[in-house]
Amino acid sequence: MNDRVAVVALGGNALLRGDQKGTIEEQEQNTRETLENLVYLLKEGYNLVISHGNGPQVGNILMRNDAGEQLYGIAQMPLDICVADSQGGIGYMIERILRNVLREQGIDKNVVCLVTQVVVDKDDAAFDDPQKRVGKIYTQQEADKLAAEKDWVFMEEVKADGGYRRVVPSPVPKEIVNEDIISELVRGGNIVIAAGGGGVPVYVDEQGELKPSEAVIDKDMASSLLASGIGADEFYILTDVPFVYINYKKPDQEAKVYLNYEDTMRYLQEGQFSRGSMAPKIEASLQFIERGGRKSVITEAFKLEDKSYGTKITMEYED
Repeated sequence: MNDRVAVVALGGNALLRGDQKGTIEEQEQNTRETLENLVYLLKEGYNLVISHGNGPQVGNILMRNDAGEQLYGIAQMPLDICVADSQGGIGYMIERILRNVLREQGIDKNVVCLVTQVVVDKDDAAFDDPQKRVGKIYTQQEADKLAAEKDWVFMEEVKADGGYRRVVPSPVPKEIVNEDIISELVRGGNIVIAAGGGGVPVYVDEQGELKPSEAVIDKDMASSLLASGIGADEFYILTDVPFVYINYKKPDQEAKVYLNYEDTMRYLQEGQFSRGSMAPKIEASLQFIERGGRKSVITEAFKLEDKSYGTKITMEYED
């Protein structure tokens, strides 16, 4: 049995693209196109763990929460339940479609999806400075009313037509609850879908019990932690650009095919990577390398088989 393990974090346009309505037909087509590109890794002999984002989907769940309460008086569910709902729904879709792709390719692999809890520190500074936008855009009057009724925090939108969106904490992931069984399953040759949407955030209370946390964990940071915890060899972040760039969208823009740890850290500290998009991916990749991972790759899903594409980050430049 080949024990080479890779964790692949699906993001960007892997599941839902910015110009789409989010119908199930659109999401299924996007998912199939993405998963077909993972066949290359399987044929290369990798055992895979797949994680995924959930931003649009969990936002839609929150909007359904709002509509159900306003129209029918249905009690809203807390954020951890909404994240778990999105994990289950997206994970089911990935598992079903991946099973079909594997059958078409003649690959005999089992696929299993785990709703994954991720432990955070209840005293993380993020709880005092919520920044992660979730859910729909409200008017100022609606936001003020919800803030008073539910103790929600809102921030003004700077894009589109303005308005206000709820913001929630995004604490640092500390521990993957199901890490051991995920490692056992993937090293047994199974494809495991885990830590979707950054995982369901929980904390450990004074009695040692797991308690729900009203937060959303960064998907790439949780995936990096999972990759390190199971001793993965490689960590892939699939996004909507083929490379990591410096001087992005400037006349002297430069695609980086290879980066070592030192140069990547320097570019990060110089502010080369946007805090809202590429910087978390770079930080997640660097943390994987720091913890002993061999290589991180950031690229488009459709470029995996073309080895001339994608940015490869290693501790030192390879010969």
